[in-house]
Amino acid sequence: MVKKEMIAMLLAGGQGSRLGVLTTRMAKPAVPFGGRYRIIDFPLSNCINSGIDTVGVLTQYQPLRLNTHIGIGIPWDLDRNVGGVTVLPPFERNINTDWYTGTANAIYQNIEYMESFNPDYVLILSGDHIYKMDYEVMLDFHKKKGAAVTLAVMPVPMEEASRFGIVVTNGSRLITEFQEKPENPSSNLASMGIYIFSWKILKEALMANADQPNLDFGKHVIPYCHEKNEKIYAYEFNSYWKDVGTLHSYWEANMELIDIIPEFNLYEEYWKIYTKSQAVPPTYVGNDAYVERTIVGERTGIYGRVYASVMGGDVLVGEGSEIRDSIIMNGAHIGRGCYIEKAIIAEDAVIGDNVRLGTGDEVDNDTRPDIYNHGLVTIGERSVIPDGVSIGKNSVVSGEFTASDFEGGALPPGSTLIRGGERR
Repeated sequence: MVKKEMIAMLLAGGQGSRLGVLTTRMAKPAVPFGGRYRIIDFPLSNCINSGIDTVGVLTQYQPLRLNTHIGIGIPWDLDRNVGGVTVLPPFERNINTDWYTGTANAIYQNIEYMESFNPDYVLILSGDHIYKMDYEVMLDFHKKKGAAVTLAVMPVPMEEASRFGIVVTNGSRLITEFQEKPENPSSNLASMGIYIFSWKILKEALMANADQPNLDFGKHVIPYCHEKNEKIYAYEFNSYWKDVGTLHSYWEANMELIDIIPEFNLYEEYWKIYTKSQAVPPTYVGNDAYVERTIVGERTGIYGRVYASVMGGDVLVGEGSEIRDSIIMNGAHIGRGCYIEKAIIAEDAVIGDNVRLGTGDEVDNDTRPDIYNHGLVTIGERSVIPDGVSIGKNSVVSGEFTASDFEGGALPPGSTLIRGGERR
């Protein structure tokens, strides 16, 4: 039997509904980030940089883009004869066939995969956070403490602690209490959703709780281990970590990359972030163009002016257009004479000539103010925006449109225009 000291199980099946139209056609971990990466590149790169060469990627929602991106794992040096990266979707069984119904249920349904490597330890990861972490250091902590389970935690401001799963520890970092989004938290140590389990403990906990509906680590598996008096420790992480689960946090994390001295550096030699890439022509900046504090992907043509933005590859910015504080994803084409401010334009969208994005005052979005807020304009993948229209702040537009879909050539702030010209 193959023997691996530690394998990783990467949960990448989430829909990411709080990212709105960005995840209509893809799982959240496949969403582009930082001009040339996708969100899943970060935990995958952490694995190979930490010496972990066996990773199971658990997919479910809209997996095609994610599966195509991962392939056989070549960019991360995970194309191995033994181990490497394996995509693990739900599959048909003789009995108890089901979709993954919770984080721990997804792991439970892949017990046979884990068992085939006879691991000493299993690392559980989420596929939708931006950070760099050496999991080997966390494993050393786990071993030193003789832990059954180790949770990665990070300090958060006390006034924000009620938004998180909070752990209370003693002086040796042994966890004495769990508080799930407490009104009056006793600690500011928030769980990051990164766990190391000793394999025998994990297997027993999964088997014992297999019948729980929506089997979850935070609600079922870890409390079960706690009740069994297993030693559960908190490993404190104090570097950059960003949950890009909302449109605003996603936009914010991208904008932080272009700070003069970014808190999160994509280009450190000793901790590279790897991604699928192709040999493509370089970027072209026209004679009258201007680019300032902007990340620009390959094969992009800029003929206008771009300030403080993040642009993917194969983007075109027409003459006379001005873009500020925006994210322009791969393959998007911006026409001539546009003014775009604080927008997220998804892949392969086409923006006509003389379009204005981000006009008017900030008013609540008329359908999902919880998603479309903070003054952002969101344009969905493959959308077509006709010439000469203006679209207000906190609006979302997704689909192919003509001028007749925009009354008076404008979409007021806070509007929703999705598919077939229907407003919702």
